[in-house]
Amino acid sequence: MCEKQESGDFRGQPRLPHFAAPRRYDLFLNPDLSSCEFSGSVAITVDVISPTRFLVLNSADLSIDATSVSLGGKTISPCKTELVEDDEILVLEFDSQLPLGESVLRIDFTGTLNDQMRGFYRSKYEYKGDVENMAVTQFESVHARRCFPCWDEPGFKAQFKITLEVPSQLVALSNMPVSEEKINGDGVLKTISFEESPLMSTYLVAIVIGHFDYIQGITSDGIQVRVYTQVGMSEQGRFSLDVALKSLNLYKDYFAVPYPLPKLDMIAIPDFVAGAMENYGLVTYRESALLYDEKLSSASNKQNVAITVAHELAHQWFGNLVTMEWWTHLWLNEGFASWVSYLAVDAIFPEWKIWTQFLDETASGMKLDALSESHPIEVEIKHASEADAIFDSISYDKGASVIRMLQSYLGADCFQKALASYIKKYAYGNATTDDLWAVLEEESGEPVRDLMSSWTKQQGYPVIFINMDSNKLHLYQEQFLSDGSSGSGTWIVPLTICCSSYDISKKFILKSKSDELDVDDLILHKEGNQETFWMKLNTDQTGFYRVKYDDELALGLKYAIQADKLSLMDKIGIIDDASALSVACKVTLSSLLSLLDAYSTQSHYTVLSRVISVSLKIANLVDEATPDLSGDIKLFLIKLLKSPAEKLGWDVKEGESHLDTMLRAEILMALVRLGNKSTVDEGIRCFAIFLNDRNSSVLLPDTRKAAYVAVMQHCTVSDKSGYESLLKIYRETDQSEEKVRVIGSLASCPDKGIVLDALNFLLTDEVRNQDAVYGLNVAIQGRETAWEWLKFASYEKSEEIEKFFASRMKPTFERALKQSLERIKINAHWIKGVRNDESLAEVVSHLVHKA
Repeated sequence: MCEKQESGDFRGQPRLPHFAAPRRYDLFLNPDLSSCEFSGSVAITVDVISPTRFLVLNSADLSIDATSVSLGGKTISPCKTELVEDDEILVLEFDSQLPLGESVLRIDFTGTLNDQMRGFYRSKYEYKGDVENMAVTQFESVHARRCFPCWDEPGFKAQFKITLEVPSQLVALSNMPVSEEKINGDGVLKTISFEESPLMSTYLVAIVIGHFDYIQGITSDGIQVRVYTQVGMSEQGRFSLDVALKSLNLYKDYFAVPYPLPKLDMIAIPDFVAGAMENYGLVTYRESALLYDEKLSSASNKQNVAITVAHELAHQWFGNLVTMEWWTHLWLNEGFASWVSYLAVDAIFPEWKIWTQFLDETASGMKLDALSESHPIEVEIKHASEADAIFDSISYDKGASVIRMLQSYLGADCFQKALASYIKKYAYGNATTDDLWAVLEEESGEPVRDLMSSWTKQQGYPVIFINMDSNKLHLYQEQFLSDGSSGSGTWIVPLTICCSSYDISKKFILKSKSDELDVDDLILHKEGNQETFWMKLNTDQTGFYRVKYDDELALGLKYAIQADKLSLMDKIGIIDDASALSVACKVTLSSLLSLLDAYSTQSHYTVLSRVISVSLKIANLVDEATPDLSGDIKLFLIKLLKSPAEKLGWDVKEGESHLDTMLRAEILMALVRLGNKSTVDEGIRCFAIFLNDRNSSVLLPDTRKAAYVAVMQHCTVSDKSGYESLLKIYRETDQSEEKVRVIGSLASCPDKGIVLDALNFLLTDEVRNQDAVYGLNVAIQGRETAWEWLKFASYEKSEEIEKFFASRMKPTFERALKQSLERIKINAHWIKGVRNDESLAEVVSHLVHKA
């Protein structure tokens, strides 16, 4: 008879108890792809470390066969088996204390291949004219427990021996190579056994089953690399295969450790919740993130594929070989993989100037971190259910940006050697942020922990106010918030300053709220050259902070932009800071427009891309804030972009650069959205030709989105021909990128009836769940329609929506909702500031009418 139950002690706990740990999983799964159900069994070698009568592990959405549960060769059975649904734990209570040391825990279970793109789920695809199901896993962050009972925390590393029983005609993949494959007696099924894995966390286990083609290559170390696709699409994996082979060779040298597994597979999945997932040895991707077609894909897609592949393969070392100890340290995985991916892509494609585009990552991190509803890079995760909430721009983009700042401070060689030491020290184990800082401190001799703690343990970042008085710079920092208020944070800020030349520079650590810096040595040549003097703080934008210059210094930088004295990164940084300061009403819109005018002669993609982004943000604002000036402001913005657009045209020039191809796509789209008649008319003309001949070169992948949006500008309920034509293109293509391109254009129509049609289309079976979000890009005229539609759709589907959110991590949506509401308030604050800008009308008139 059981003693009094004590299982309640394990409810509501942040983590699993550590009195027992898994050492090895022997996992068998038998999925039925027709009924979308699966059965399985797991034999877990458990090491009982300290006295206990309990085993506590994770399980969710599984039916456990209580009669099958046993420990130690069926010699010990639990007296009670309890599934605590709220905590997703399985509590096994035994009559007496368990023997210390290793025993085998056996459990049989069944489950459902769900439609939620997490755990063990189904993805639909077409094979030989029929719609079929493939079985796919997505276990990060805490979803391995939905496939098999396990210790589903990153710190519980174990080895995995996986066996599958699947239809004999299908391909089955897992983390390791196949060790044995045999056809069962009736020939309908086959049993596939995979080699045992090295130590790894549960969230990195992967299984995919379906009909696939593949192409392959071999690294210089003899590692077999394959790209798997739907049947008939394998050549679209050629580009990503090349990037993978080069990235593996590069990372082997950079981390000074060979790739740890005997093979690497990458596979494109039609239904996939994220961009990609770095499962050890079997990396899964959304199709658009892995596949590239020379004839059908855009230049921006090519670049995204390269960065995504490089990111996921960096994880094979930083994340998989060395794994965060707990989700609090997620940024160690994602921040480093994001940063290192740019390092790899820059080495493979130096002509892309990819580090200038890295500033998009920095801008994204800064935008989110300027909200009071942001969070620190190291955010305390008190319960596994909170983990999904931090897969955001703070962990990825801010994480990557502060790593770049630290690398710049320590120096590239020192930083690389320290990372290699860190990888070797913690290989096949787990580490924390402090573990990394300790290695970096030891290698560099710098106080890394003190410097970086202010960036990882508190949310937000500073704006540095700078003014010059005689030969002294006065520096003051305060926390930057987009609503114009000031937070209480203080950072240890590594500052870099250059003056009228990149050869004349200085480094300085700002450790307090304010300080003064003697710059005699920087400004010796200022006298007599007042008009050409400039000073730039945060050289090449390596620091994660904004800068607010006094009027004189701001004027000097405007001259430096016009005279082309600044680096690409500094040109981007200046306009990005000014735009953010305008949103916070610390810089007027008239000042921002005057600064934009200084960029009128710029032609490089990375600079103009940021100018375009700022211009469209302003255009959206002025429709609401100053409708009387909206037309003239848009006229100025069109004027700003028209010259480079005319040079590029709609047609690709022979031998043009990758970056010019990307610029053409962005600048034509911007002019369409700004309402430039000649661009809209040309887009419509090109679309008509393309519609009649899909092989026509008049509308290549990079310019199609601009043409599609142009077509939608003239669509009405009484003339839906353009809308219907786009739906025809959507239905006739099997390319994921093209489908997203069409979906993202449909609701850009000013006609409210068309907007409603487009939104209703998102709810049909023709649109994959993962793609529906792209269709919410609604024209400003259709916002009220979209809001009414959302409320109606929510009411009509309330039961389905309630079920959807109930089965997901609620903290994720809580924080995201608060952030969205805060952004609405920030926009209202900016509108108010623009309406109070007394010089705006005069400045706009000057900019529009000047020669």
